[in-house]
Amino acid sequence: MNIMPIILSGGSGKRLWPLSHKQHPKQYLSLVSDKSILQETILRLDGLNNFMDPMIICNIDHRFLVAQQCREIGIKSPTILLEPIGKNTAPAIAAAALQSIKQSDDIILFVLSADHIIQDIKTFHKTVYIAIKQAQAGKLVTFGIVPTQANINYGYIKSSEINIDGAYQVEKFIEKPNLKTAESYLEQDNYFWNSGIFVFQANTLINELTIYSPDIIKSVNKAVDNAILDFDFIRLDKQAFTKSPSDSIDYALMEKSSHVVVVPLDARWNDIGSWSALYNIGTKDSNNNVISGNVFTKDTINTYINANHHMVATLGVENLIIVNTLDVTFIASQDKVKEIKSIVVKLQNSNRHENGMHRKVFRPWGWFDSIDSGKYFQVKKLHVNPGAKLSLQMHYKRAEHWVVVNGTATVTNGKKVLTLGKGESAYIPIGIIHALENKTRKSLEVIEVQSGAYLGEDDIVRFEDIYARSKK
Repeated sequence: MNIMPIILSGGSGKRLWPLSHKQHPKQYLSLVSDKSILQETILRLDGLNNFMDPMIICNIDHRFLVAQQCREIGIKSPTILLEPIGKNTAPAIAAAALQSIKQSDDIILFVLSADHIIQDIKTFHKTVYIAIKQAQAGKLVTFGIVPTQANINYGYIKSSEINIDGAYQVEKFIEKPNLKTAESYLEQDNYFWNSGIFVFQANTLINELTIYSPDIIKSVNKAVDNAILDFDFIRLDKQAFTKSPSDSIDYALMEKSSHVVVVPLDARWNDIGSWSALYNIGTKDSNNNVISGNVFTKDTINTYINANHHMVATLGVENLIIVNTLDVTFIASQDKVKEIKSIVVKLQNSNRHENGMHRKVFRPWGWFDSIDSGKYFQVKKLHVNPGAKLSLQMHYKRAEHWVVVNGTATVTNGKKVLTLGKGESAYIPIGIIHALENKTRKSLEVIEVQSGAYLGEDDIVRFEDIYARSKK
């Protein structure tokens, strides 16, 4: 018996703006530890028997970030499945199932979201084994979170009263209730929060989806059959995948099948979907504040402050959410922060870069931070990972000046190949073919000063690229 974790890592995490944004959504952020939430999700599986390396389903734009975060925690061979377009959870899970049976026709899928926190790992593992046993018997298993409060932000699952080896037949899936209804659920033992965590045999899932959502299986099967292996990634066929209905797995299958059971999970679970959630699970100081980063407070209570870039000082405030990034400071009252999406939408409609393009931008070779810019210049800090290399490229409208501030750089500058150490520099004139490489085992940091009439990222011609990116 082989068990493959399927980690759903799509979504933009708009409710955690400005830290979470289109280019770097919440699941790739380190919000509760020094690991990202995706990494925490993967590491949570350590110690479970018969588990394979995970399959991660993500947006095509995040593929290198996912691969890098896997390498950082020792996962050298994950399967990274790329969605050409977001189509909700049913097509994503169907694609994972169809891809997984290419490796083994006797495989159990353990489907997780990349943005959950589970603090009681021992109880979590015990519950996983209960669910696996049910899946082996042909059940479609969903995890129901034992509720700790009357929460109106989650859907609910109503179960039968009969316990069969730790599982209960599902009677009904319920949309997010009002507060009065949620309070009544809390008084009963057979209502659970709908976690979006599932266990089932891959073939069972495919057979059931074929019955209840044949259009999804038809489109996704073609998308998997016509998928392209791109570097270390599997690109689903866009034309076929786009034709799939955009349905949740609950709507497409779990609400319709007679084989669905719920396994209760009481392991200090949280869905990291908002700043309020992070405040609730965070470690409080003596004034009930949750503080991260460079912060000074006086007469401040019941406040969440995240300031890992610039200092934030507060005096005489309470019940606030304060988040400081390199280019945005966000301040909201605790009772209004749930409306944060309205800010994101307004920024999007006004084409403000703060909605999607932040100062720090990740690339397959590392990242860059846009420090300063003017009419004819731009200054960036480049961080090149060990063993990484920027493409062999040329620009038509800008020159570049590189200064090494940490590490050792191998620079191709026209026909010359230079080795530059800390404090040394190279000038790249307009129209000269060039490349920057880090051949060492330590990170390389370079200050790049661009000058020219046009400084857009699209002024680039790639001649060689180890990451198989398209030539521009």
